Amino acid sequence: MNLFQILAVCGMLSPIIYTAMWIICGKLDSNYNHIRDDISSLFAVGAPNRRLAQSFVIIESVLLFIFFIGLHAGINDGGGSILGPVFLIISSILGILIALFFPLDEGGEFTTYKGKGHIAFVVLMGIFAIAGMVALWIRLQLVSGWNSFALYSLISAIISLIGVIISIIFAAGKYIGIIERIMVTPYQLFYFILSLMVFLNN
Repeated sequence: MNLFQILAVCGMLSPIIYTAMWIICGKLDSNYNHIRDDISSLFAVGAPNRRLAQSFVIIESVLLFIFFIGLHAGINDGGGSILGPVFLIISSILGILIALFFPLDEGGEFTTYKGKGHIAFVVLMGIFAIAGMVALWIRLQLVSGWNSFALYSLISAIISLIGVIISIIFAAGKYIGIIERIMVTPYQLFYFILSLMVFLNN
Protein backbone atom coordinates (compact mmCIF):
# COMPACT_ATOMS: atom_id res chain seq x y z
CA MET A 1 0.00 0.00 0.00
CA ASN A 2 1.14 3.53 -0.73
CA LEU A 3 0.76 6.55 1.57
CA PHE A 4 -2.62 7.63 0.16
CA GLN A 5 -4.04 4.14 0.62
CA ILE A 6 -2.84 4.07 4.24
CA LEU A 7 -4.52 7.42 4.85
CA ALA A 8 -7.66 6.11 3.13
CA VAL A 9 -7.73 3.13 5.51
CA CYS A 10 -7.66 5.63 8.40
CA GLY A 11 -10.65 7.36 6.82
CA MET A 12 -12.57 4.10 6.39
CA LEU A 13 -11.90 3.05 9.99
CA SER A 14 -13.25 6.31 11.42
CA PRO A 15 -17.02 5.77 10.78
CA ILE A 16 -16.67 2.13 11.83
CA ILE A 17 -15.15 3.16 15.17
CA TYR A 18 -17.76 5.88 15.66
CA THR A 19 -20.61 3.43 15.08
CA ALA A 20 -18.96 0.85 17.34
CA MET A 21 -18.74 3.52 20.05
CA TRP A 22 -22.46 4.13 20.41
CA ILE A 23 -23.32 0.46 20.00
CA ILE A 24 -20.83 -0.79 22.60
CA CYS A 25 -21.10 2.06 25.10
CA GLY A 26 -24.87 2.13 24.78
CA LYS A 27 -25.04 -1.58 25.47
CA LEU A 28 -22.85 -1.23 28.56
CA ASP A 29 -25.27 1.27 30.11
CA SER A 30 -28.52 -0.44 31.09
CA ASN A 31 -30.26 2.95 31.45
CA TYR A 32 -29.32 4.13 27.99
CA ASN A 33 -31.93 3.94 25.23
CA HIS A 34 -30.84 4.23 21.59
CA ILE A 35 -34.25 5.54 20.54
CA ARG A 36 -34.63 8.12 23.33
CA ASP A 37 -31.05 9.23 24.11
CA ASP A 38 -28.67 11.18 21.91
CA ILE A 39 -25.19 9.87 21.11
CA SER A 40 -23.37 12.70 22.88
CA SER A 41 -24.91 11.65 26.21
CA LEU A 42 -22.60 8.63 26.15
CA PHE A 43 -19.60 10.87 26.87
CA ALA A 44 -21.41 13.58 28.83
CA VAL A 45 -20.20 14.57 32.29
CA GLY A 46 -21.10 11.79 34.73
CA ALA A 47 -21.93 9.20 32.06
CA PRO A 48 -21.01 5.71 33.39
CA ASN A 49 -18.73 4.87 30.45
CA ARG A 50 -17.66 8.39 29.60
CA ARG A 51 -13.93 7.71 29.29
CA LEU A 52 -14.46 4.75 26.99
CA ALA A 53 -16.87 6.65 24.75
CA GLN A 54 -14.60 9.69 24.77
CA SER A 55 -11.64 7.53 23.72
CA PHE A 56 -13.62 6.11 20.81
CA VAL A 57 -14.60 9.60 19.63
CA ILE A 58 -11.07 10.97 19.93
CA ILE A 59 -9.64 8.05 17.96
CA GLU A 60 -12.22 8.25 15.17
CA SER A 61 -11.86 12.05 14.92
CA VAL A 62 -8.05 11.86 14.77
CA LEU A 63 -8.21 9.14 12.09
CA LEU A 64 -10.56 11.32 10.05
CA PHE A 65 -8.24 14.32 10.49
CA ILE A 66 -5.24 12.26 9.30
CA PHE A 67 -7.18 11.17 6.22
CA PHE A 68 -8.36 14.68 5.39
CA ILE A 69 -4.80 16.04 5.65
CA GLY A 70 -3.87 13.97 2.60
CA LEU A 71 -7.19 14.32 0.79
CA HIS A 72 -6.29 17.23 -1.52
CA ALA A 73 -3.28 15.38 -2.96
CA GLY A 74 -5.12 12.06 -2.84
CA ILE A 75 -7.75 13.24 -5.30
CA ASN A 76 -5.89 12.74 -8.57
CA ASP A 77 -7.43 15.53 -10.66
CA GLY A 78 -4.27 17.52 -11.24
CA GLY A 79 -4.84 19.84 -8.31
CA GLY A 80 -8.28 21.39 -8.08
CA SER A 81 -9.71 23.62 -5.37
CA ILE A 82 -8.45 22.91 -1.86
CA LEU A 83 -11.66 24.26 -0.26
CA GLY A 84 -13.38 20.87 0.13
CA PRO A 85 -10.48 19.21 1.97
CA VAL A 86 -9.94 22.33 4.11
CA PHE A 87 -13.60 22.43 5.19
CA LEU A 88 -13.44 18.74 6.09
CA ILE A 89 -10.19 19.24 8.04
CA ILE A 90 -11.86 22.00 10.07
CA SER A 91 -14.84 19.73 10.72
CA SER A 92 -12.59 16.95 12.03
CA ILE A 93 -10.67 19.39 14.26
CA LEU A 94 -13.97 20.51 15.78
CA GLY A 95 -14.76 16.83 16.45
CA ILE A 96 -11.50 16.43 18.35
CA LEU A 97 -12.15 19.59 20.39
CA ILE A 98 -15.66 18.40 21.25
CA ALA A 99 -14.38 15.05 22.50
CA LEU A 100 -11.54 16.56 24.51
CA PHE A 101 -12.96 19.77 25.97
CA PHE A 102 -16.70 20.17 25.35
CA PRO A 103 -18.79 17.31 26.73
CA LEU A 104 -22.49 17.74 27.40
CA ASP A 105 -23.34 18.47 31.02
CA GLU A 106 -24.54 15.73 33.34
CA GLY A 107 -27.71 14.07 32.11
CA GLY A 108 -27.07 15.24 28.54
CA GLU A 109 -27.96 18.85 29.39
CA PHE A 110 -26.24 21.98 28.05
CA THR A 111 -26.30 24.65 30.76
CA THR A 112 -22.58 25.39 31.32
CA TYR A 113 -20.28 26.96 28.74
CA LYS A 114 -18.89 23.50 27.95
CA GLY A 115 -22.33 22.06 27.34
CA LYS A 116 -23.35 25.02 25.20
CA GLY A 117 -20.00 24.85 23.42
CA HIS A 118 -20.72 21.21 22.64
CA ILE A 119 -23.94 22.12 20.84
CA ALA A 120 -22.34 25.06 19.01
CA PHE A 121 -19.34 23.01 17.87
CA VAL A 122 -21.50 20.08 16.75
CA VAL A 123 -23.56 22.45 14.58
CA LEU A 124 -20.40 24.05 13.17
CA MET A 125 -18.87 20.63 12.55
CA GLY A 126 -21.94 19.63 10.53
CA ILE A 127 -21.94 22.89 8.57
CA PHE A 128 -18.26 22.57 7.62
CA ALA A 129 -18.77 18.93 6.62
CA ILE A 130 -21.70 19.88 4.37
CA ALA A 131 -19.68 22.75 2.91
CA GLY A 132 -16.90 20.25 2.19
CA MET A 133 -19.33 17.96 0.39
CA VAL A 134 -20.60 20.82 -1.78
CA ALA A 135 -17.05 22.00 -2.56
CA LEU A 136 -16.05 18.48 -3.60
CA TRP A 137 -19.13 18.25 -5.82
CA ILE A 138 -18.04 21.43 -7.60
CA ARG A 139 -14.44 20.23 -7.89
CA LEU A 140 -15.04 16.68 -9.08
CA GLN A 141 -17.86 16.97 -11.63
CA LEU A 142 -15.53 16.77 -14.62
CA VAL A 143 -12.78 14.64 -13.09
CA SER A 144 -12.39 11.22 -14.71
CA GLY A 145 -13.19 8.45 -12.24
CA TRP A 146 -14.71 10.89 -9.75
CA ASN A 147 -17.69 12.37 -11.59
CA SER A 148 -20.16 9.83 -10.18
CA PHE A 149 -18.84 10.52 -6.69
CA ALA A 150 -19.37 14.25 -7.33
CA LEU A 151 -23.12 13.63 -7.70
CA TYR A 152 -23.09 11.42 -4.61
CA SER A 153 -21.34 14.23 -2.73
CA LEU A 154 -24.08 16.71 -3.64
CA ILE A 155 -26.83 14.24 -2.67
CA SER A 156 -25.06 13.60 0.65
CA ALA A 157 -24.89 17.34 1.32
CA ILE A 158 -28.61 17.79 0.68
CA ILE A 159 -29.63 14.78 2.80
CA SER A 160 -27.27 15.85 5.60
CA LEU A 161 -28.72 19.38 5.64
CA ILE A 162 -32.26 18.01 5.80
CA GLY A 163 -31.15 15.74 8.65
CA VAL A 164 -29.71 18.67 10.58
CA ILE A 165 -32.95 20.64 10.22
CA ILE A 166 -35.07 17.67 11.34
CA SER A 167 -32.82 16.96 14.33
CA ILE A 168 -33.04 20.61 15.43
CA ILE A 169 -36.83 20.55 15.18
CA PHE A 170 -37.09 17.36 17.26
CA ALA A 171 -34.13 18.05 19.57
CA ALA A 172 -36.28 17.94 22.70
CA GLY A 173 -38.43 15.01 21.58
CA LYS A 174 -38.49 11.48 22.95
CA TYR A 175 -37.16 10.03 19.68
CA ILE A 176 -34.05 12.18 19.34
CA GLY A 177 -31.81 9.11 19.70
CA ILE A 178 -33.06 7.34 16.60
CA ILE A 179 -33.42 10.63 14.70
CA GLU A 180 -29.81 11.52 15.47
CA ARG A 181 -28.58 8.11 14.34
CA ILE A 182 -30.42 8.50 11.05
CA MET A 183 -29.05 12.04 10.74
CA VAL A 184 -25.38 11.05 11.19
CA THR A 185 -25.60 8.12 8.77
CA PRO A 186 -25.14 10.21 5.56
CA TYR A 187 -22.01 11.79 7.06
CA GLN A 188 -20.51 8.45 8.09
CA LEU A 189 -21.30 6.83 4.74
CA PHE A 190 -19.82 9.82 2.93
CA TYR A 191 -16.56 9.58 4.89
CA PHE A 192 -16.30 5.84 4.23
CA ILE A 193 -17.04 6.07 0.51
CA LEU A 194 -14.76 9.09 0.05
CA SER A 195 -11.96 7.12 1.73
CA LEU A 196 -12.70 4.10 -0.43
CA MET A 197 -12.54 6.27 -3.58
CA VAL A 198 -9.12 7.59 -2.58
CA PHE A 199 -7.97 4.03 -1.87
CA LEU A 200 -9.16 2.71 -5.23
CA ASN A 201 -7.86 5.65 -7.26
CA ASN A 202 -4.34 5.53 -5.87
